[in-house]
Amino acid sequence: MTDGSNFDIRPYGDSAVVIYLGSQLDRGTNQQVHALAARVRQSHLVGIREVVPGYVSLVIHFDPLETNLSAVQDGVQVLQSAAALQGAPPARRIEIPVRYGGEYGPDLDFVARQAGLTTAEVIRRHAAAEYVVYLMGFLPGFPYLGGLDATIAAPRLEVPRRRVPAGSVGIAGEQTGVYPLESPGGWRLIGRTTVTLFDLTAQPPCLLAPGDQVKFIPIS
Repeated sequence: MTDGSNFDIRPYGDSAVVIYLGSQLDRGTNQQVHALAARVRQSHLVGIREVVPGYVSLVIHFDPLETNLSAVQDGVQVLQSAAALQGAPPARRIEIPVRYGGEYGPDLDFVARQAGLTTAEVIRRHAAAEYVVYLMGFLPGFPYLGGLDATIAAPRLEVPRRRVPAGSVGIAGEQTGVYPLESPGGWRLIGRTTVTLFDLTAQPPCLLAPGDQVKFIPIS
């Protein structure tokens, strides 16, 4: 974990702070972010309203009527030392079945050609990795997953699709993700799942959360 040398806390408007725990996106830094986020949530610091983890940073929103910037900064610095020793909370492991290729993954052939691999090998490499949810965004329940095999990385579409079906599994750069809802999108689609990632009637509404580990299971 961090020794504190990369800990950088700054004001973020008049009712929030942003903490940077590194400048390079990697799994270790992201785990530090989630460890600190968990520590802040459990601490019951006065006036904390929301904790929002990112790739390498964490935004903490507070109520300026209950606390102030200096108190939040001091409290978070103490918590960071404890989080660094304690580590990230145990990760949930969630399996997501995927139908690859064909109508479910119209860009699978492109990814295979670009990588110089067969489609079967792209599927094997995509499903072999164990991914971590770096953050949620773009759409409610959309997970940005790190851990993609770099040999099957692929650029976004030059012109995004107007309609991407819910459950579509895509690749963009060296990340993969799953569209929880039908929407426009520019990721390279390689498969689709029937698993519901976002349901307003569920509690919580999002299947996945930052820090979760995800495994894709190929199905026919």
